[in-house]
Amino acid sequence: MNSGKQIPQEKGLDHSMALLKEGYRFVPNRLQQYRSRIFQTRMMAGKKVICISGKEATELFYDKECFKREGAAPKRIKESLFGVGGVQGMDGDAHQHRKHLFMSLMTRDSLKEIATICREKWQQSATEWVTKDNIELFPEAEKIMCRTACEWVGVPLWAKDLSIRTQDLSDMIDAFGASGPRHWKGRVARNRAEKWIEDIVERVRNGELRIEEAKPLYIVSWHKDLDGNLLDTHTAAVEILNLLRPIVAIARFVTFGALAIHDFPKTKAKMADNKGDYVKWFVQEVRRYYPFAPFTGALTAKAFDWQGYHFKKDTLVILDIYGTNHSPELWSEPNRFKPERFEDWEGSPFDFIPQGGGEYDKGHRCAGEWLTIELMQTSLAFLTQDIAYGVPAQDLSYSMRRIPTHPKSNFVMENIRFK
Repeated sequence: MNSGKQIPQEKGLDHSMALLKEGYRFVPNRLQQYRSRIFQTRMMAGKKVICISGKEATELFYDKECFKREGAAPKRIKESLFGVGGVQGMDGDAHQHRKHLFMSLMTRDSLKEIATICREKWQQSATEWVTKDNIELFPEAEKIMCRTACEWVGVPLWAKDLSIRTQDLSDMIDAFGASGPRHWKGRVARNRAEKWIEDIVERVRNGELRIEEAKPLYIVSWHKDLDGNLLDTHTAAVEILNLLRPIVAIARFVTFGALAIHDFPKTKAKMADNKGDYVKWFVQEVRRYYPFAPFTGALTAKAFDWQGYHFKKDTLVILDIYGTNHSPELWSEPNRFKPERFEDWEGSPFDFIPQGGGEYDKGHRCAGEWLTIELMQTSLAFLTQDIAYGVPAQDLSYSMRRIPTHPKSNFVMENIRFK
């Protein structure tokens, strides 16, 4: 019998509905209630789940000896957000080999290329906006990111297909914390998107579609696993969508960035002045302050003890992303928007985890984090340095119950003009 410390346990048979009702605050609420960095609850038809939060918890969570990803993601998440067979559900040498594929795409030149593409798309879109009374930034930003992603990856995208491709990628993202219609829209969107990309992969492989060998589409299409075999068409499509979909998700960060400029007007002049690293500090604070990913999960790979608590093998553990990014133990005035906090930030991979933590090359930290920062800087610099606009009265609130969330009005902009 284990004689370690007792993990605080939430009473009840299943708390899945509570998660849907409380959203981003589900884990932080209970950590506060139990005055602990750990507790046990039940979700997904009564399955035991341990929730952890904080820097030390993040260090544990990304210990490859203690945790595995295979089998951790619920089927509903695979069928809408991640896809089946993608890098997120892999472990060991196979994961490292697949992760290297993604990391090889994140070179300095590649990031510079996608930033240039992104700026061109903002410029083109703004040329249309100046002829309109107003626009909603969030859906417009999603279209810009879809166009940017497809051009950078090398995926052909016809103008007539822009809306459906953008909507499918958006619906896959929106299904993450959803049930009912939102979830089913995500599943339908994934099925349609996978068929779209599978056809493109086959055309690349049979020589019908010729693209540059440096393009991610070409590289993924001809990528071989550890046994020297090409990825099957479906898996290749899943991994290409794992490039396209997260780039479209950056539109949420961009929209929250615009909201921050509006809500904290002193930041607008600093963003426009573009002195030093302020734009980067601002981007990092947007990623820390606003809700994006609420949590992430993994299975224990073995039985072990941590800080006096015992973990059994094959236990689902959830790491609290939102709460860690707002922990008063890690951040001074965590509920205050303060870009300057990143001036002296040392860059720990375990205390600032908006897209997960750990190491890039060997761990499960998001391979596209640098890309996210680059595109956010490009986008928010454009909004503050290249155009001017008004913000009419609207509902700019966002629900902390909704996962993922965004401003309810989609951030309406009016009287848009070039500076």
